[in-house]
Amino acid sequence: MNIQKKRTLSWVDIILTLASLEVMAYFYYGVRTLIMAGLCMAVSFVCDWIAVWFMKKKYVPDDLMSLADGLAIALMMPASIDFRIPMISCAFAVLVGKNLFGGRKNIIFSPCAVGYLFALTSWGNKILMYPSPDKKLEISAENAVLSHSLSYDFNNAGNISISDFDLLIGNFRGAMGTVSILLLIVSAFVLLFRKAVSAGAFTGVIAGMVFMAFIVPVSESRSESLKYIMATNMFLFSSVYIVSDKRVAPLNNYYAFFYGLFTAVTAYIIILTTAKENMIPAVSVIMTPVALLFKSIQLKADKYASEEKKGEINEKQNY
Repeated sequence: MNIQKKRTLSWVDIILTLASLEVMAYFYYGVRTLIMAGLCMAVSFVCDWIAVWFMKKKYVPDDLMSLADGLAIALMMPASIDFRIPMISCAFAVLVGKNLFGGRKNIIFSPCAVGYLFALTSWGNKILMYPSPDKKLEISAENAVLSHSLSYDFNNAGNISISDFDLLIGNFRGAMGTVSILLLIVSAFVLLFRKAVSAGAFTGVIAGMVFMAFIVPVSESRSESLKYIMATNMFLFSSVYIVSDKRVAPLNNYYAFFYGLFTAVTAYIIILTTAKENMIPAVSVIMTPVALLFKSIQLKADKYASEEKKGEINEKQNY
């Protein structure tokens, strides 16, 4: 199987796991979530196609990752959000976050993170208010009763009252595709097994959160702090689909591990000191220079190893 086909199959794997999260969102909130997902995917695809056409390049299967970016952004939104907000965010993510900064082969930011950060800074008061999952929404969402997320409660109180079962199945307030913890864990294992995401970056994020939860616990106990920090603040979702994005993370798992570690530690510190929600997407954008530095170090190391190998071959031939 050639490299192009492997990469294309990776995008398929990512889209399928995101689709499973969309099914859970539909189960909780109804058909409105499907409409939002479809609109976001359509906007992302059209914007990416236009950008590729404008740059006079050929549209290839790799570019279908824009569908996954659109679906991911939809899943990072409240189920009740005005459709125009995620659609505009998808357009910004693809046109600016992806194509303006590198394009297909040289992406430096996760488009999902850029799109979400754009929405958060533009419509923060709407992005961070959520409906309860115990009532399906009308398409207009006029029946939605909004309140703060579980992440908000945890970040400000340091402790929350919710059963482990509800926590695992995502029966709590939050972005519609980021709360299904059990399904996210399964998705992570699937994508790691299929090598669709960076194992080094994912391991680094987990290690960083475990380390910080035990060194500086947010809750009264270390175990509770670790459990809730991993279940809230888009932690698992961002770990899988943003920080571990192979387009952004260093290819070498050793360097990717430290990129993930630094991202997790920084996000934890911000949550601890400011109580701000969902900081990992924002921190992943801030950590772009770190990822680029590690990529540069890796390229230099690979170049040095290649030159050394050529030198050894030449010595053997001369001998």
